Amino acid sequence: MTPTIDSLLADACELAEAAGSLTLEWFRRPDLEVTTKIDGTEVTVADRAAERFIREELARRHPRHAVYGEEEGGAITSGGFSWIIDPIDGTRGFVRGVPLYATLLAVVDDDGPLVGVIHVPALNSTISAGRGAGCWLDGRPCSVSDRSDIARSLVNTSSYETFSDEALLALKGSGVVMRTWGDAYGYYLVASGQAEAMIDPICSPWDLAPMPVIIKEAGGRFTDITGDAKLDLRAPADSINGLASNGLIHDQLLDALRDQ
Repeated sequence: MTPTIDSLLADACELAEAAGSLTLEWFRRPDLEVTTKIDGTEVTVADRAAERFIREELARRHPRHAVYGEEEGGAITSGGFSWIIDPIDGTRGFVRGVPLYATLLAVVDDDGPLVGVIHVPALNSTISAGRGAGCWLDGRPCSVSDRSDIARSLVNTSSYETFSDEALLALKGSGVVMRTWGDAYGYYLVASGQAEAMIDPICSPWDLAPMPVIIKEAGGRFTDITGDAKLDLRAPADSINGLASNGLIHDQLLDALRDQ
């Protein structure tokens, strides 16, 4: 029997929250072992344990669904459901004891992201959404902000070093308030109405898979930084980008970035 969006959303929330709780066993431990992957990014036993937990649960609950994760790879298939896992989004912050990392989980079909979950373990808080089912913050409906003027809008990013100097100057000149409450937490803030936008110039598919459905269901808009709304979930690592906003300042941000 084909699972419903509601059942997939419930499973995704449950698994992301359980995996996130698992990562807390290693959070801020002085003996946390950190290794460097071939691509130069950090990985810990917590990353691997959380992804392994989700994979084992999916094999039991949805054995016919495809799985694609940051740590163990896999594939996205056509004609069915695929789960995309980022066990710790913000590993660099995690290893330094910053409590804003997240566990991300998405379910995608041939039309793109169907279900998305951002769970912030240290805050014990979850934003989730399903296509046509709304966006929810800890079990309550949530939505983007209603600020329509780019001036003084709160715009987050994961790292300023991923921007060109021209892009940074263009954003500064637009009058936005710029902060680095980034990675998945930046999208969490947009969907909950606490920030107006999140810009990620360099990302991988597992970083962004939950974001389009979460932002859309919260009443916002998600594209890349050129304005293209199609997200290539089969793209190589560090080859895609994202721009999420409340929708009202989206075109203003795109114009600022185009003017660089």
